[in-house]
Amino acid sequence: MKLSKDFYLREDVVQISKDLLGKFLLTNIDGVISGGMIVETEAYCAPDDRASHAFNNKKTDRTKTMFMEGGISYVYLCYGIHHLFNVVTNIEEIPHAILIRAIEPTDGIETLLRRRNMDKLEKRIAAGPGAMSKALGIGKLHNALSLESDQVWIEDRGLLINRNQIMASTRVGVDYAGEDAKLPWRFRIKNNPFVSKAK
Repeated sequence: MKLSKDFYLREDVVQISKDLLGKFLLTNIDGVISGGMIVETEAYCAPDDRASHAFNNKKTDRTKTMFMEGGISYVYLCYGIHHLFNVVTNIEEIPHAILIRAIEPTDGIETLLRRRNMDKLEKRIAAGPGAMSKALGIGKLHNALSLESDQVWIEDRGLLINRNQIMASTRVGVDYAGEDAKLPWRFRIKNNPFVSKAK
């Protein structure tokens, strides 16, 4: 069952980041469905979070999606190479977002392998946000889409992740964010082989 908009409109982006673990991110591209279980997330809580693109309510052509009502995708190009997929949360004009960093493949695995130019299923197939988006076929065309759409969505398949199964650590690549770089807002399912490398 697709997650409803109410799931995304909650105020606590950190809690939503944890709640997304064990949910399933899927895409439908040219009639082919592929995806997997979310195993790693990062929370971004603007306007006060210096690690966020929308720190200090900075609104640009890129970040304007973050200011829309929650329950949509925010996809941006990183280093001119990788498309990164985020979930926008909270109400309109509060720019909270969650970076989906890794999935454990479950659906359309042959398609995921082909997109990643891999012959067999390896732990790195969708470990890290760039690899994950490539595996799922996500690009700029998937920016600002409803997560209740038939192109990209997140499902609840009844899997519950207990608190003691969740590891918290600092976020990746945000050293520029001063004290905010120390926030333990990266969440992973403990001992899952498909998460990206830990610090």
